[in-house]
Amino acid sequence: MEATQFQTMLEERGILLSSRALGQFERYYELLVEWNEKMNLTAITDKPGVYVKHFFDSVSPAFYYDFSAPLALCDVGSGAGFPSLPLKICFPHLRVSIVDSLQKRIRFLEHLITELGLADVALYHERAETFARQKGMRESFDVVTARAVARMPVLVELCLPLVKMGGTFIAMKAASAPEELKEGNKAISVLGGEVTATETFTLPFDEGERTIIFIQKMRKTPNQYPRKPGMPNKQPIQ
Repeated sequence: MEATQFQTMLEERGILLSSRALGQFERYYELLVEWNEKMNLTAITDKPGVYVKHFFDSVSPAFYYDFSAPLALCDVGSGAGFPSLPLKICFPHLRVSIVDSLQKRIRFLEHLITELGLADVALYHERAETFARQKGMRESFDVVTARAVARMPVLVELCLPLVKMGGTFIAMKAASAPEELKEGNKAISVLGGEVTATETFTLPFDEGERTIIFIQKMRKTPNQYPRKPGMPNKQPIQ
């Protein structure tokens, strides 16, 4: 996939990219490859692969969820900026907060945001467990996203405490999604969420199946969650 194909395929889904946005995606790709030589950001570095498996995949929640409103979005464990920064390029009005536990990835994201000229993007070098306990952060976001971070029982504990009442947690998963969802049902309920939709699709050029799980925050998350760093992983809610 090249930039023009990417643009056409998004247009078919109702997402129109400006020439500025196209240029930002091109520069994103260049910087990703350049910095990947110094640090491990991604195993995928060929241009068609990045456009399909990172950019197109990152924008895919917008095929099923309306990002046109002025939303506050938090991306947990963003890594090289996925999915939040491709979404931000497509929907410049989004207010984005990115939480990542590795300082070197935060450095890359700082440089990337400056180079792409993105406004209203805040970066936090934090563990999700401690970030959700910070004043002003807990239950403050309209949308929380996570892509390839952890299995559902763990992921829900890291993300749902950040979602405001009535807001949505968007979990981006691969083919194992149905099994993971079964594992995560107890955690979703305990933490105040309810699954409102699951959407499965295949990436262009048969590059793999993806499932997006939408979980709405229906009840406040009990104060004891998230637990201390490492605990959700060691003892998932089952």
